[in-house]
Amino acid sequence: MLATSRASTWRRFLASSAMASSIGLALLACAGHVSTASAATATAASDAIRPFKIHVSEAQLTDLHKRIAATRWPDKETVSDASQGVQLAQVQALVKYWGNGYDWRKAEAKLNALPEFITTIDGVDIQFIHVRSRNPNAMPLILTHGWPGSQFEFLKTIGPLTDPVAYGGKVEDSFDVVIPSIPGHGFSGKPTELGWGPDRVAKAWDVLMKRLGYSHYVSQGGDHGSVISDALGRLGPPGLLGIHLNMPATVPPELVKPIFGGDPAPQGLTDPERKAFNSLSTFFGRNAAYGAMMVTRPQTIGYLLADSPSGTAAWMYEKFAAWTDSDGHPERVLSRDEMLDDISLYWLTNSGASSSRFYWENNNNNFSATAQKTTDIKVPVAITVFPHEIYQAPKTWAQRAYPSLSYYSEVNKGGHFAAWEQPQLFSEELRSAFRPLRGSANATANTTDAKTGQ
Repeated sequence: MLATSRASTWRRFLASSAMASSIGLALLACAGHVSTASAATATAASDAIRPFKIHVSEAQLTDLHKRIAATRWPDKETVSDASQGVQLAQVQALVKYWGNGYDWRKAEAKLNALPEFITTIDGVDIQFIHVRSRNPNAMPLILTHGWPGSQFEFLKTIGPLTDPVAYGGKVEDSFDVVIPSIPGHGFSGKPTELGWGPDRVAKAWDVLMKRLGYSHYVSQGGDHGSVISDALGRLGPPGLLGIHLNMPATVPPELVKPIFGGDPAPQGLTDPERKAFNSLSTFFGRNAAYGAMMVTRPQTIGYLLADSPSGTAAWMYEKFAAWTDSDGHPERVLSRDEMLDDISLYWLTNSGASSSRFYWENNNNNFSATAQKTTDIKVPVAITVFPHEIYQAPKTWAQRAYPSLSYYSEVNKGGHFAAWEQPQLFSEELRSAFRPLRGSANATANTTDAKTGQ
């Protein structure tokens, strides 16, 4: 345990937040006359939705295997559990398989079998998967990943969401699915200027959905995806029908300081509230150092993540172990190949630093209702509580945080990576959560943009 004074200082450090300033794009005046036709052509080109295929060079894969083989390992932890971090034997087993058994080409083929596209929004390329249901009345849905997740989190939900009949559902519960990579993650572009926080990403997501021809849609997210969906809800653009969250921001304002300070749970809390209080107190006191590093020094951690595949694997695997509903053994719910698909994506796109910068931009308390301005959200909000999420949001807190709460459900299995761990259950929750909104969706004609044919 940390000494009391050190723990208090650490908690105060984690609690502090600063808003990053946003720098607008400068428009350069050029000599000469730019015709209206030329300007229109340039705009059309920048708005274009282009087909996208992934092919990582063989040289990159060879380099990866050489680096894995040359790993210098630290000495073994001096405890019998994960209290000092992910254990040496677990990481060594994973990395050994990464170097000698895992095949990235299978992951690449899995992604390339889906309709993939890329488009430029606000100066940054956004890569996304877009799968339309065969049901012409399907509800458009945008799914947003978090860290250390990616598009891979949602692949097993595409079938149940777009073709529910094949998975025990009803045709009227169909979704068209759009799965973008957050800027700085995966094959999306890496921002080169400040300001790409949740609000700006939310605005980009609305542009994306409208560019695809959707006049209405719903949004779902966990981790960063929850924060971005909250931002979309606050933005409330025309056509956004509602949002679904599996990591909602429900902590009441009077409890934020006691949680960060490591205080005992105050009197008067219900059992679910006390459990949530204690879970978050433990998280911020013992398990949030990774976030403090990424929030304050994303460039520094980026050097490790850009240079060492074994370091990248350990950095990410620790969260799979801690946050899945697996009792610390993520292989019980995710295969080694699934985890390495995700780890390899971060490594091969060299997005350790750029993905960490999203934490720097989002220097805020993602669990605080006040920090996330949840009462500003007017669209219907749905919440599903998974039992091994970082904390289980009590219904009382959810109702207070989100006045427009329209759906609240507690399920019996799944963790932080809900869609990845329990794709069928996750899909069933989305069907139930958004079913009441389909009437308003059908009242607005849904169109398809001729630019994409999607």
